[in-house]
Amino acid sequence: MRLATWNVNSVKARLPRLLEWLADTGPDVVCLQETKCPDGAFPVGEVGELGYTVASHSDGRWNGVAILSRVGLDDVRVGFAGEPGFPDPEARAISATCDGVRVWSVYVPNGRTPEDPHYAYKLAWFAALRDALEAELAAGLPLTVCGDFNVAPTDADVWDPAVFIHSTHVTPAERAALAALRDLGLSDVVPTPMKGPHPFTYWDYRAGMFHQNKGMRIDLVYASAPFARAVRSAYVDREARKGKGPSDHAPIVVDAELIPVVEAF
Repeated sequence: MRLATWNVNSVKARLPRLLEWLADTGPDVVCLQETKCPDGAFPVGEVGELGYTVASHSDGRWNGVAILSRVGLDDVRVGFAGEPGFPDPEARAISATCDGVRVWSVYVPNGRTPEDPHYAYKLAWFAALRDALEAELAAGLPLTVCGDFNVAPTDADVWDPAVFIHSTHVTPAERAALAALRDLGLSDVVPTPMKGPHPFTYWDYRAGMFHQNKGMRIDLVYASAPFARAVRSAYVDREARKGKGPSDHAPIVVDAELIPVVEAF
């Protein structure tokens, strides 16, 4: 299975680039975030021409998540039990079973600032997500939860830790929330760099941040042990962040060799 995750920052604005990337990269399953596209307006026909079935969850505002699959899309669920809202639940999580793997696409709340009510909302959302994933893992399927987590796991995942003091994305509470997910038995499938630190996945549009590589690693793939053991490679596709009109995030691509389970009769 070739699995990818990408915060596209508006699927409509990025559609030509998305279609070209899908054709060139050929992922079997793609988790999208920040689609900003009402479900009824999602370009199902365009991606369908490339062989993908779509499950979308969005109200057309600043959030929205989707899963594209060409290997099956079963048991689709939007949101999760106990999901908090601000004040109502937002379109931030969708899950489906794709060729025997339980796949989640998530777009974690930003948090804004540690003093903002959205920060408490973010931590509550993480706690509810943990409970939901714990229940999913009990079902026994290989599982992966992918997306924009809006947290850099360590200081090595930001271009300059000093710049982020007193900011979200790096606070101890947010990093503890990520650790609580890993404590469920999930592994961080980290893209392997050719050299140097882990590659970043997000660069602000402003001030030439991408060209200076002043970025963050906030897009993550977390996987249960059966999926993590099957991973053969993972990379950040920096080329997708280049050129005219890109998203401010780059996709992560993961290749896994999953062995089908053969039932005894």
